[in-house]
Amino acid sequence: MSALLLSVVSSFASLSLWSHSANASLPVAVDGQALPSLAPVVERVQNSLVRVSVTAPLQARRDPFDDPFFRRFFDQRRTTPNRQREVFATGVVVDGLEGLILTNEHSVRGNGTVKVTLNDGREIDGRVLGTDPTSDVAIIKVDELGLTAIGIADSNSLRVGDFVVSIGDPLGQENTLVTGVISALARNTSLQAHQSFIRSDAASGPGVLVNLRGEMVGFNIAKSAQTAGNLRIGFSTPANMALKVKDQVVKYGTPQRGFLAIQVQDLTPDLARAFNIRQAGGAVISKVIEGSSADQAGMEVGDVVLEVGGQQISRGNDLRAIIGKQFAGESLSFIVAREQGQVQLRPVLESSTRMSKTGTMIHHQLEGAVFKEGDARQVSTNAENGVLVSQVKRGSVAWEHGVRANDIIVSANRKSVSDIDSLREAIDGKEVLMLNIVRGNGSMFLLLQ
Repeated sequence: MSALLLSVVSSFASLSLWSHSANASLPVAVDGQALPSLAPVVERVQNSLVRVSVTAPLQARRDPFDDPFFRRFFDQRRTTPNRQREVFATGVVVDGLEGLILTNEHSVRGNGTVKVTLNDGREIDGRVLGTDPTSDVAIIKVDELGLTAIGIADSNSLRVGDFVVSIGDPLGQENTLVTGVISALARNTSLQAHQSFIRSDAASGPGVLVNLRGEMVGFNIAKSAQTAGNLRIGFSTPANMALKVKDQVVKYGTPQRGFLAIQVQDLTPDLARAFNIRQAGGAVISKVIEGSSADQAGMEVGDVVLEVGGQQISRGNDLRAIIGKQFAGESLSFIVAREQGQVQLRPVLESSTRMSKTGTMIHHQLEGAVFKEGDARQVSTNAENGVLVSQVKRGSVAWEHGVRANDIIVSANRKSVSDIDSLREAIDGKEVLMLNIVRGNGSMFLLLQ
């Protein structure tokens, strides 16, 4: 890229796609040399951009006459009419033949249908095919075929310092163009939410992040608050992750995150000596679920995971972070250390959704809870085995009985529980349930009746 282009980009960090001011236009040439322009980038992208609109309730101020104090003096409650507002978001066509559009999950949350306005002004109906709150990605399906899909680059090839352009429709009127550079890349081993996204100073809010060839490298999800230095950082879901979500939604209806049926812990110096392994860091496999894909791939208790997918593993959290960002059906290359040397394994990830059961499938007293097996040791060191309560719906039957997320059921009706099948067997045919649970560093009994 020439020094002249760098000068233009840095001098004009924010440009509108459509300028109505003659005074704001740039000269077409300086000293006979044509100025570089981002117009070709815009022209490649704009036909793939759409506007997504949904109707959302407007949060109105509480009516003071609805207060119990005032209701004593009036015959009936005052009612405030339901008010709604139209919310706009940017979308981009990622599959023109199938009519698939990518947009933000938070923009369409709670809506099954949306209105899609194409670049040529046509308005068509769309339905939300599936969403992934973790990556803030939603996939919309429209019946209009032959749409222009955006070109997509490999987001793994991005480098810090690469120039990017953000194009979006934050005001619901016309697209805005902002230029910037990549300041940080997504880290697969990070448990920090903000480090799972591309960061750049091209922070226009909603929109698509493209390279200088007009190819999508990310999809904007948020921007930071303005700092003292008048700087804002934009966060974007990497294009590769967005495409994985799209494929999962099309195949399963919802993204199925990857799951490996093992338990791990950090490799301490004492454990390294006990296993006779000369290794400073890693994650020790403390349990492998029999019959799981990990078991079938040859993983063994005592294996020390050193590397996964080409990334070094220093502790158990590194491994959990990598697996949590993969999807069911994908395989990962593991390098593990054993006493006799290093071994390469390649397990196929299972679906975390399929590894869980809802309470209503087990017992009516557990309605509202979702259970998983194989994660007990990762939640509490006080539980070797048990069934993990991954979530509980507030106000449900299980919630009212005192069951909470991250509880570990270690026994039911005085019978030990090691997995979902043993839990089901222990409470089968029983109307009253007595659960012994581990919560944090303590344990307690719950009586469900």
